[in-house]
Amino acid sequence: MDGLRGARAEINPAAAETVAAVDPSDLEGSWVQRRQLVLLAVAELLALSLWFSATAVVPSLQSDWNLTAAGAAWLTMSVQIGFVVGTFVSGFTNLPDVISSRWLFAVSAVLGALANALFAFAADGLAIGILLRLLTGVFLAGVYPPGMKLAATWTRRHRGVAIGLIVGALTVGSASPHLVRSLFDGPWEYVVVVSSGLATLGGVVVWLAVREGPFAVAGAKFEPRFIVQILRARGTRLANFGYFGHQWELYAMWTWVPIFLVQSFAARGLPAAAASGVAFAVVAVGGIGSLLAGIMADRLGRTAVTSAAMVASGVSALLAAALLNAPLWILLPLLLFWGFTVVADSAQFSTAVTELCPPAYLGTALTLQTAMGFLLTLFTIQLVPLIVEHAGGWPVAFVVLALGPVFGVAAMLRLRALPEARKLAGGRR
Repeated sequence: MDGLRGARAEINPAAAETVAAVDPSDLEGSWVQRRQLVLLAVAELLALSLWFSATAVVPSLQSDWNLTAAGAAWLTMSVQIGFVVGTFVSGFTNLPDVISSRWLFAVSAVLGALANALFAFAADGLAIGILLRLLTGVFLAGVYPPGMKLAATWTRRHRGVAIGLIVGALTVGSASPHLVRSLFDGPWEYVVVVSSGLATLGGVVVWLAVREGPFAVAGAKFEPRFIVQILRARGTRLANFGYFGHQWELYAMWTWVPIFLVQSFAARGLPAAAASGVAFAVVAVGGIGSLLAGIMADRLGRTAVTSAAMVASGVSALLAAALLNAPLWILLPLLLFWGFTVVADSAQFSTAVTELCPPAYLGTALTLQTAMGFLLTLFTIQLVPLIVEHAGGWPVAFVVLALGPVFGVAAMLRLRALPEARKLAGGRR
């Protein structure tokens, strides 16, 4: 079992009761399955609006708080730090597999919304702002990995599409504060409060309408040694390496391309609201990429699709570096394509882990993968403004981001050559 040992993968009787104890295979492609996945995706979209709610209002905070580029980076990084802390604690305690993922999602979404709302009402400077954003990130650790686990419990045959739908919802949700900012010309606090309201609604949706699927297994016991087994297992290790290459690029791109657009539009005499609208489109279009990549990965294989997506996003980063001063009719389609490809592969790394690890510890494996990947994003988010200010500007920064996909492709091609890859996408690798 790829070096992993874990609990048996019996279907959870409690989960079976939620779908009238029918044969789980009979639910593949059913209305019940689709309804649950759509509701879960909607909840994920709403809850993840918290992630960039502060980043979207950075131009206003630069004026109100005299915020520097380094301070703006820390506002985003504090969410990442909180998320990493939360996911590591959850992973090392097996929390997503010991307690109900549905309960964990709902409570975490509401608590994250509260911490985010306090950012609007109580933060009057960078110190308190960073603390509240860190708490928001901690609670988001109880939303994203459990959401992927819940999706995995509803399907085996179409798992790439299911988790792709969740990551696509995350993408659109993460972009939504930029859309709100482009539509509201009022105080920045409105954007943050709207995000908190959306996240609360997401938690309510999961609590009232989402259930674990028939492919869920009986709850796992606390087993800290499983962490070591995940890190040592060859297949999951390479899948995680691919994810790290992807994460090197993704969150730095999502954080800084909107700031670049504001600067670029200002230099061309265009309003900041228009830049926010374009930023929303650049990030949100990745939701379509994530879903389409899930469909393709289920049919063509995980390693093939993730490698192709990383090649496309890496080339996009290099082209963006070369064409930053090109006319907008050239630059904007390129940035949209970059946004489409940069997150397309994300869900498939997570899907690969669900196929390579024991089902009883699926939530733990997903949580650890995201914890380690988001830890890496702390470095690249901070690296980009340093390069922009001191080492060659935006072109060099975008070239550096392209290094991540190079590493990720190498890892996935290595995984493709191993026997363990036969477990991926029904043997399609």
